[in-house]
Amino acid sequence: MFFSKTKFANRMLSTQIKEKKIKISSNISINFVQSGEGPKNILCMPGALGSAWTDFKPQLEFLPKLLPEHRIIAWDPPGYGKSTPPKKNFTVNFFNKDAEYAHELMLELNSSKYSILGWSDGGVTAMILAATQNKIVEKLVIWGANASINDEDIKLLEAMRDVKTWSPRMREAMEKVYGVEGFQKLWTDWLNTMLSIYNEKGGNFCKEEVEKISCPTLIVHGKKDPMISKEHVPYLKKKIANCRYYEFPEGKHNIHLRYAEEFNKLVSEFLRS
Repeated sequence: MFFSKTKFANRMLSTQIKEKKIKISSNISINFVQSGEGPKNILCMPGALGSAWTDFKPQLEFLPKLLPEHRIIAWDPPGYGKSTPPKKNFTVNFFNKDAEYAHELMLELNSSKYSILGWSDGGVTAMILAATQNKIVEKLVIWGANASINDEDIKLLEAMRDVKTWSPRMREAMEKVYGVEGFQKLWTDWLNTMLSIYNEKGGNFCKEEVEKISCPTLIVHGKKDPMISKEHVPYLKKKIANCRYYEFPEGKHNIHLRYAEEFNKLVSEFLRS
């Protein structure tokens, strides 16, 4: 039997990627996607309301070729994607709780050491995890992330409260996962939690944890990212001791999707260094 190059590539890809559910503490069932079979481990942490497939498809599909010695694991945090039930438990400390759950997942997957790729909200969770598990997290890559939320960020988020005002391209993937009404409800709950963090904690996500990160860290930034105010990246560069920085001059918030090939190459070189 003969296959075209595309069909052959797809067939090879399908043998590398596995999607499963596994139970961690409190009987919570976590959905995750794994690609590659290497002895080293990478955990991919999605952004707000995100999941393995909505946020990391190009990494799951192509990083194994660049990093054959790694196993790439992308999860759906509890209450997101296919990790439901339970319903997402939004509290002012949900980032910290998600960091605990993520670490439990990796232990269940026999990953005693691992590196992390964290985007946006996932970058916040990743920084907390890197700080609290500094003997276990080997390397950290973050982008679109911030250690706190300020007045400018709140104004930006409030302007996005009604998802109907978003472009169809921005909301399409989430509406496929949650449905139109479900997406709006979950987004509203998330946004209200940001307001609670702003009012109750002075907007502090993880300022204390950031200063405790000791692993080699790569901060990647889209210079035209409209989702975070300008103070956040300089703050992280200053506070994370062992960090490198790379900027996409035309990049916005989703540089790992928009510039997937360049991003994957950048990340693989950092993780191999």
